[in-house]
Amino acid sequence: MRKKLWIILALLFVIPGLLFTVSCAKKTVKDETAMQQQAEEEARIQAREVEQQERQRSMEEERLQEEARRKVMAAQNRFLNDDIHFEFDSSNLLPEAQEILRWKAAWLQKNQNAQVTIEGHCDERGTSEYNLALGDRRANSAKSYLMDLGIYGSRLKTISYGEERPADYGSNEEAWAKNRRAHFTLE
Repeated sequence: MRKKLWIILALLFVIPGLLFTVSCAKKTVKDETAMQQQAEEEARIQAREVEQQERQRSMEEERLQEEARRKVMAAQNRFLNDDIHFEFDSSNLLPEAQEILRWKAAWLQKNQNAQVTIEGHCDERGTSEYNLALGDRRANSAKSYLMDLGIYGSRLKTISYGEERPADYGSNEEAWAKNRRAHFTLE
């Protein structure tokens, strides 16, 4: 009986011990090359992420710069294309013309290096000499208003074309109204 007892005791201690040692997974030791390769791969992934972020940042900056350029060009085009108009045989500024000139003065304040030529134009009615004088008065009227708004007169030049450069070649009131104008150009 003793022999059986020793066998049972041995089995009670040995079998659980064997099961414990077999069931626990052993830690695998990575060799240095595998660890170095993994570190290099992580560094490459991180470098790609940084590169992609830089590329996105660069593209965003370019988009913002392009948008700013478009805004500047749109404002400049508005400055050049918004003519002021006058009533028949008059160089007095209409309220709409004053509003346009206030906007132009603000643009000129932002663009301190801009030199402007104000062209005075007339419709085809009247003599050439009279229309040249009227065009001159119209250009000077616009110049004076801009100077009153703080724009230096040295930045503003005037010229009269009279009836020589019509915006509309028609011979009706609609065409004549388009031709009674002051037009702005940049030097």
